[in-house]
Amino acid sequence: MAEQIEREAMEYDVVIVGAGPAGLSAAIRLKQLDADLSVVVLEKGSEVGAHILSGAVLDPVGLDALIPDWKAKGAPLNVPVTSDNFYVLGHEGRVRVPNVAMPPLMNNHGNYVVSLGNVCRWMAEQAEELGVEIFPGMSCTELVWDGDRVKGVVAGEFGKSSDGTPGTGYEPGMELHGKYVMLGEGVRGSLSKQVIARFGLDADAEPQKYGLGMKEIWEIDPEKHQAGRVVHTMGWPLGRNAGGGSFIYHLDNNQVYVGFVVHLNYKNPYVNPYLSFQQFKHHPMVAELLEGGKRVAYGARAISEGGWQSLPKTAFPGGVLLGCAAGMVNVPRIKGNHNAMLSGKAAAEAAHAAIGAGRSGDVLEDYDTEVRTGPIGKDLKRVRNVKPLWSNYGLAASMAVGGASMWMNNLVGRSFYTNKHRKSDAESTEPASKHKPIDYPKPDGKLSFDRLTNVAFSFTNHEESQPPHLKLKDPDVPVAVDLKNYAGPSSRYCPAGVYEFVGQGDDARFVINFQNCVHCKTCDIKDPAQNIVWTPPQGGDGPNYPNM
Repeated sequence: MAEQIEREAMEYDVVIVGAGPAGLSAAIRLKQLDADLSVVVLEKGSEVGAHILSGAVLDPVGLDALIPDWKAKGAPLNVPVTSDNFYVLGHEGRVRVPNVAMPPLMNNHGNYVVSLGNVCRWMAEQAEELGVEIFPGMSCTELVWDGDRVKGVVAGEFGKSSDGTPGTGYEPGMELHGKYVMLGEGVRGSLSKQVIARFGLDADAEPQKYGLGMKEIWEIDPEKHQAGRVVHTMGWPLGRNAGGGSFIYHLDNNQVYVGFVVHLNYKNPYVNPYLSFQQFKHHPMVAELLEGGKRVAYGARAISEGGWQSLPKTAFPGGVLLGCAAGMVNVPRIKGNHNAMLSGKAAAEAAHAAIGAGRSGDVLEDYDTEVRTGPIGKDLKRVRNVKPLWSNYGLAASMAVGGASMWMNNLVGRSFYTNKHRKSDAESTEPASKHKPIDYPKPDGKLSFDRLTNVAFSFTNHEESQPPHLKLKDPDVPVAVDLKNYAGPSSRYCPAGVYEFVGQGDDARFVINFQNCVHCKTCDIKDPAQNIVWTPPQGGDGPNYPNM
């Protein structure tokens, strides 16, 4: 809109965007340090946890540091890991990698199978008891600037018509100002992208790398259920087409999490990550487990995988990047939630010290230093070679050389080399002329399902009269470039069936079904022309995950 919108403003000491593990940890720690600090958390989901999706086997080290008596306070960490199994799959068979061959850091002893959504709901309760204000259903759509520093955010804008103009009942939202603004939006956050670009926070970092994680919750036969059993696999059905793997976690109540991760640096534009996930469930090991059970939920989201080499500067004038907004996932461990919590705690301590010294709006250099030299940096640095080896040389090299690198870190405390990430995931996509289409099995409706059927199990909803939140920089590019040169990969890489090409030749049209979007951000990452931009829809819209 061209005209200036007048909004009311609210002042806080700290404004936090995102009620994930990082944002909630920051809020809790701020109030632990000073009960008089005013702290607000803004969450775009309809409730805390509605947009949270993670594996998840939780390393409690972050929670131990933040709330040491979490057990007494009823944290929903009720299923300790009882067994840890790693397999390399073939089409029919499997080979188990002995636990003794795995670097010690891969051991899940002492960790818990959790619903991260439920962990965040519990953390929100702890935060509110301390006096933190939490507002769900509040998308943060703009940054508020004071010169060259971030002063706050715009949240709660509702009622725009499909053309972007104010509709009936339009609400302009509010500006929430803070001495510091903490962005805990998760992977590829829209505001985080803006500050990274404006301040060149990634100037000294290598390209961020990503994976697409898809997950279903299944209720299975009680006789097959083993609470605390953890299984990871690599290999089939991805083969040479893409890197990635699966996880199967047994939680309580005869439920299992079945997940599949595809690295988004794949070359072949005909790869369909979602259909690879569905195909995986037909492996005899998995099919036997799920047979007779039922799927009760589905969801998807991107995962930051660049690790140490791709970590941008995490502090900027007026604020910081928390957790996955910066990219703090330990890829071989498939864990980032512990680092997200530690980052929130560290950011809170840096902001508290600055406010206590009478400062505001400056760069919290102490936070960035703590991220790089403290437990987060050490966790990421010791596994830094695994992902680039996998990307550049394949699974075998990653397991052999990457495994040796992790063992070296364990034995002598360091590795003597660092592999590089060569290009972005969008740049990795090759023209369709270099590849052949992949023949995926048709979902059977029992173990495997079509996308639109599964999206219904994400309980996704978007108000259809609002402007589409998936925007094109150039509306001609999807047909003229993506369809012509890459065979329309958006129709395959999206795990929710948002994008489709209708018609052929000169009559081809690109259709965006934004109502299906589960907010995974894959399109923003993988589109070869980088023409699709993910932005937040109005607050409360999107998936409504029950206990992902």
